[in-house]
Amino acid sequence: MDTLSDLATPLTMGILYGGLYVVIALGLSLVFGVMNVINVAHGDFVTLGGYVAFVAVTSLGLDPILWLIAGIPLFFIMGIVIQRFLLYRAFKMSIDAALIIAFGISLIIQNASQLVWTPLSRSLMTPYSFKSFQIGEVYIPLVYLLDFIAAVIVMLVVHQFLKRTYLGQAITAASQDRQTAELMGINPAVVYQYAFGIAMALAAIAGVFLGLTFPFNPTSGVRFLIIAFGVIILGGLGSMVGTFIGGMFFGLSQALGGYFWGPTGQLLVPFLMVLIVLTIRPQGLFGR
Repeated sequence: MDTLSDLATPLTMGILYGGLYVVIALGLSLVFGVMNVINVAHGDFVTLGGYVAFVAVTSLGLDPILWLIAGIPLFFIMGIVIQRFLLYRAFKMSIDAALIIAFGISLIIQNASQLVWTPLSRSLMTPYSFKSFQIGEVYIPLVYLLDFIAAVIVMLVVHQFLKRTYLGQAITAASQDRQTAELMGINPAVVYQYAFGIAMALAAIAGVFLGLTFPFNPTSGVRFLIIAFGVIILGGLGSMVGTFIGGMFFGLSQALGGYFWGPTGQLLVPFLMVLIVLTIRPQGLFGR
């Protein structure tokens, strides 16, 4: 019984970690599912979302979560512009060209962030940043619980949007069979623009909850891109539900790895699990 009670904290924290990773990975999974392109700038879009929220908190005095009322449409429009004028033209040439453009965008965001906000780490400080509550013997930071709640809400909203709206069904159709979708009157260029805009809106949400949970700096996007990539490999590339379950697995394995093997096991264990999944089932646990 003592062992089970000792495991209660890492198990709980692992699930809550997973919530943050789900929010970060959903936009990456959506773009890959629709365009079959790994958006290597996604992690930097997430940190950019954190920095813009940081400006809203420090300069305007807004709560970072309330800032999303303006941040989500702002990043959605930004995503449409980037996809229409940069990525889609490269995508028509080749997937490699789109990857190179995305990598260039990543470098621009990193260097611009260093110029504007300096290389120092930032975080989103709020009155509830250090609040926690107790369930049994487990102390749960409030921001970690907010991460998990955000993951559930965002996952359900995206899932219902893809399932029940015309645009969502068009995105799903284009991701499954582009040529057939074109024959049915769906314009892939428009679908890609909206899908990338939604992914950018998800990056804005992820940036806020990342900033509430961890300090971040201009190069933090690389680390969280790698984690997000591990999450969608576990769950299945392009699968929304798989991304959610993959985030839970990743968070749990990270927390348990840290519990049994210390800080060195925190990322060693989840990425060993990613390697095993790639070996046994390359499409991921829930991939097509």
